[in-house]
Amino acid sequence: MEKILIVEDDKDIREGVRILLEGEGYDVIEAENGRKGLELLSEDPDLVILDVMMPGMSGLKTCEEIRKVSYVPVLFLTARSQESDKLIGLMAGGDDYLPKPFSYSELLGRVKALIRRWKIYRGKEETVQQEETYIERAGIRINEGFNEVYVNGKNVELSDIEYNILLLLIKYPEKIFSAQNLYESIWNEPYFYNCNATVMVHIRKLRVKIEQDSKNPQLIMTVWGKGYRFGGER
Repeated sequence: MEKILIVEDDKDIREGVRILLEGEGYDVIEAENGRKGLELLSEDPDLVILDVMMPGMSGLKTCEEIRKVSYVPVLFLTARSQESDKLIGLMAGGDDYLPKPFSYSELLGRVKALIRRWKIYRGKEETVQQEETYIERAGIRINEGFNEVYVNGKNVELSDIEYNILLLLIKYPEKIFSAQNLYESIWNEPYFYNCNATVMVHIRKLRVKIEQDSKNPQLIMTVWGKGYRFGGER
């Protein structure tokens, strides 16, 4: 049974979401604030549903603290719906963003998609292979079987989304991937125009981790008007 942690200061919203998710067979644990939510990470949830606007420790700060110890998917709930707010949430380490008020069917769809991707990622991570296969290009050494990446000999920790983007680009260095190509390949969901911002945020975060100068990228290149490609030696 998958476990979901809800971190929400509004008791009525928290209870409504809990009842919905328990009705779908999920094991639900609750926290009324960010600090309590961080304590409950020891329960090893499969998903964190996190309110952005909370007194004390905000949801954004809570997510930043979560990312220091875990790559568990985080779904933000917020009263704000502007694109800039979504980007801030994603940059803080969130995986998805749902503005209030939301329909329960939309919430369930997001929950199931995030947990599905998390289970696939963890399954790959836990697979023990007799012969591990690596791809090496331009100072990057990446394991094809699970999330293990070295840049110039130094281990770099990537999220599952960042790892899968890098693996796809480095496996096909001659190919230019549009934002739609990347989104549909990595997220396994239909692409809509506003998904472009989600791809851009993850590309930006990936560059910060692997480029010598993320503002002048040499590995993850932007081909203006077309998309992205691996820019190292081919």
